[in-house]
Amino acid sequence: MKHEIIGDNLQMVKLTLSEGEKVNAEAGAMVNMSGNMQMDSHLKGGLLGGLKRVLTSESLFLTEFTPRGGGGFVSFAGNVPGRIFPIDVTDREFLAQKDAYLCSEEGVHLDIAFTRKIRSGFLGGEGFILQRLTGSGTTFLHCCGDIVEMDLAAGEVVKVETGLVVGFDATVNYSIQMAGGVKTVLFGGEGLFLTTLTGPGKVILQSMDIAKLASSLIPFLPHDTSGSGSGGFKIGI
Repeated sequence: MKHEIIGDNLQMVKLTLSEGEKVNAEAGAMVNMSGNMQMDSHLKGGLLGGLKRVLTSESLFLTEFTPRGGGGFVSFAGNVPGRIFPIDVTDREFLAQKDAYLCSEEGVHLDIAFTRKIRSGFLGGEGFILQRLTGSGTTFLHCCGDIVEMDLAAGEVVKVETGLVVGFDATVNYSIQMAGGVKTVLFGGEGLFLTTLTGPGKVILQSMDIAKLASSLIPFLPHDTSGSGSGGFKIGI
């Protein structure tokens, strides 16, 4: 399989498959494909596997793409402005935020992982449940905004605003700490808690939190002031 990531901040990934190769993707992620590409929705991992995906905000079914009568291509894109990046999970275990998965080679297995500490689940911005990616092959994740990749040495620590962690190797320790003293919490504008990641392992961060993006847009969205309940802008006849 060959891949090409197209675009800047509204990216899509184009996968070129040889005959016999297959890829799985989140339902609704496909943008375009060659005419000989076969689509088939299925419960990868059975009903239990599908229910686990629902817990991570993914779809119950995955869509499998297979070229017929030779090679072909298929392209996928995320549902928020941001970037797409590949992660090779061969001989490694990678944990990702619950809505980061986009598509993967057939040999990649999706499962769920629970945060080790209850406090991390409540306050970490990612919830209790993360996606566990194992097996062999490449998976493609998407983030909101730009990405920052860091390779942490053993014992090296990075503190991140909650909600900005896209994923990390299973060797990385994940915990939550107070952002600072009372004055910092009340007036610093950075929130109450920070996510603390301790190496060794790779860490992927994003520059934007979709929840913050949505809240910043709310004051500018049209809303009904007439009391009719019919919504925002009205165009006269």
